[in-house]
Amino acid sequence: MIAGPNPHENLSEYVNTAKVAQILAVARNTLRKWAEQGDIPVHRNPANGYRLFKREDLMRFLKKIDQSSTFGS
Repeated sequence: MIAGPNPHENLSEYVNTAKVAQILAVARNTLRKWAEQGDIPVHRNPANGYRLFKREDLMRFLKKIDQSSTFGS
């Protein structure tokens, strides 16, 4: 698990669990499991401890998934 966002970063660079699960069309628990396993980097909101996903990490994860499905067919 990765520490919370750098205080100098803009929180708009992060997406919450619900939104990422919606984007990926997976259950929130699936996303939490992937984050726990280290498949996708996760950060914590320092104010409330909620999981946050950096947009650039999400894009990297989507590319990784796309490449693996392309090679698998």
